Amino acid sequence: MDFRTIVNIDTPDFQIQPCSNILCVGSCFADRIGQRFKEEKFNAVTNPMGVMYNPASILHTVENVASNGTFIPEVALITLGTNHVYILKKTGEIVDNCQKRPHKLFHEKTLSVDDCYQYLQKTVNLLKELYDEMKVVVTVSPIRYAKYGFHGSALSKATLLLAADKLVENNIDSVVYFPAYEIVNDELRDYRFYQPDMIHPSEQTVEYIWQRFQQFFFSDAAMQFIAQWKPVKDAMAHKPFNPNSEEYIAFLKATREKLEKLENKYGKSIFIHEHKALDELIG
Repeated sequence: MDFRTIVNIDTPDFQIQPCSNILCVGSCFADRIGQRFKEEKFNAVTNPMGVMYNPASILHTVENVASNGTFIPEVALITLGTNHVYILKKTGEIVDNCQKRPHKLFHEKTLSVDDCYQYLQKTVNLLKELYDEMKVVVTVSPIRYAKYGFHGSALSKATLLLAADKLVENNIDSVVYFPAYEIVNDELRDYRFYQPDMIHPSEQTVEYIWQRFQQFFFSDAAMQFIAQWKPVKDAMAHKPFNPNSEEYIAFLKATREKLEKLENKYGKSIFIHEHKALDELIG
C-alpha cells in the first residue's frame, strides 16, 4: 500500500551547473531556498531589497538588480506569495514595504490573474535582457496567509497558480514551474511537516523540497560538487572538545587538503572564507 501521493515534476530542458549565479526573489520561502543555494556554494543573491510577496514587488527587485549591474544571474527562482498589494494613497504607487507607516496611508488591492501575469512577464523580459539564455523557475509559496482568512488565502494562491501557468505557457523556452505548493499540500499533507505555528513549513519540509529540486534541476556535475563539498562543509562546522589537540590540528590540515583540491577544480574565490578560517585555526 502507498500512503501518500507523489507530485510529478516535469523534467526541465536545462540543468543548473555547480557554483552558478542564482537569483532568488520572492516570499520568505525564497529566502529559505536561497540559503540552501548559498550553503552549497552557489553564487546566490537572495531578496536583495528584502522579502517580496507579490509579483509587482518582485518586478521592482529585478529592476533594482538590473540597474545595479553588478550581478548577472544565470538562473532566477521566483517564489510567489500573494496577489495582495498595498498602494500609497498619496502617489498611487504599489509599495514593497509599508515601513511601519500608519495603515490609513494605504489601501489594499488584489491583483487579477492578468495583472500578476503582466508583472511576471515584465520580470522575465528584464531578466532575459540581462542574460539572453536566462532560465526562470517560478513557484508558489506553500505558506498560507491566515490574515486573509483561509478561503481568501486559497483564492490568492489560485490566482498566482493561474498566472504562473500562463507565464510558463507563453515562455516555454525559458520558464519552468516547480510545484513547491503542491508538494507540501498534496504530497506531504500533514501538520507534522509544519512549524509550531502550523503555517510555515518545518526545516524537514524545506529540506525535502530542496532534495526534490536538486533531483530535477541539478546537473550531474552539480551533484558531484555537492558530494565533494559536503565533508569539507561538515568539517568546518565541527566543534572540537579540545581545539589545541594534535588530533584536531591534523583533522584541520586534512580538511585543508580536501579544500585545496576543490579550489584547484572550481577556483579559489569560491572558498576564500573557508580557506581563511582554516589558516587562522591551524595557525
